[in-house]
Amino acid sequence: MKITGYELFQLPPRWLFLKIETDEGVTGWGEPVIEGKAATVKAAVHELMENLISKDPLRIEDHWNVMYRSGFYRGGPILMSAISGIDQALWDIKGKFYNTPVHELMGGACRDSIRVYSWIGGDRPSEVGEAAKAIVEAGFTAVKMNGTEEMQYIDSYEKVDQAVARIAAVREAVGPSVGIGIDFHGRVHKPMAKVLAKELEQYRPMFIEEPVLPENNEALREIAKHTSIPIATGERMYSRWDFKQLLTDGYVDIIQPDLSHAGGITENKKILSMAEAFDVAAAPHCPLGPIALASCLQVDATSHNAFIQEQSLGIHYNVESDLLDYITDRSVFEYKDGYVKIPTGPGLGIEINENRVRELAKVGHNWRNPIWRHKDGSIAEW
Repeated sequence: MKITGYELFQLPPRWLFLKIETDEGVTGWGEPVIEGKAATVKAAVHELMENLISKDPLRIEDHWNVMYRSGFYRGGPILMSAISGIDQALWDIKGKFYNTPVHELMGGACRDSIRVYSWIGGDRPSEVGEAAKAIVEAGFTAVKMNGTEEMQYIDSYEKVDQAVARIAAVREAVGPSVGIGIDFHGRVHKPMAKVLAKELEQYRPMFIEEPVLPENNEALREIAKHTSIPIATGERMYSRWDFKQLLTDGYVDIIQPDLSHAGGITENKKILSMAEAFDVAAAPHCPLGPIALASCLQVDATSHNAFIQEQSLGIHYNVESDLLDYITDRSVFEYKDGYVKIPTGPGLGIEINENRVRELAKVGHNWRNPIWRHKDGSIAEW
């Protein structure tokens, strides 16, 4: 079997899909994208695919190493996202070729389903109590929300009080047993992160996420001294080498690599296995589309330390097009009692609605993340 061609589809709300074709008619789908840089990743996919035409798609480990190691400059969000989508599509092809789900090719599943959480509270969270209550009534057992707006290195206790009030409202609305993930989104710097973590502890969050930017991960040591809340990070880390020091330092409790940013299925299986050796849990990042989620679930199926999965249904970014709009069988992502079953169909376990993909690709998107500024005019972390 040989790779004969590929197509890329930039489509709403902010996604990029890749279809790889073979001479035996077996096709695979991947989702190579960085939110806000879809066109840049698309260019990188074109460059990487030049070397794959006429190659055997089943030699995934070799293709991954060639894509990564043949570049003198390597790593980072753009190149690793391009590799991610290609890798996902190759695994999809391999599973379809052998008529089995991807997880069977990685040793088989250690679980039949995994817990999922749903987003509440957008970039500037408000009315989160009612939103959380509605999500729980829909059957979810865990929610995640942005905890704050922009914050200066040293900011007012008024903003701290506002964040605490939001979490208090959620906890009051959903009761003591529902998990609450609080995303600091890298908006908070070390001085205020310590304050927030200590103040929020009384509400027993499931985790605090990216309490500082990943380039400041050494600050996690100081934050961990001020709280017993599990600390999560990793969505802006792109390979096992990025995670190596984080795990060695020992101040993270949950890693959150993104299967569309951190090297795809091949690399994320290795990242999660590394974390397991450090007794660290995994909750893969996935505010993206159905191909990315299906890829996550295949890795979750084989990873003992995966405990919950992010998914984007109804997320505030998904305007006009949502998670289920590009697949033919929506029941594959049916959430029941806060869990989703691991897809068991061939490959990634989903069937893409190609007609809808082609139709919406004509619309496309040019999504960009917001640019925020503090009151003094300086740029703020979004």
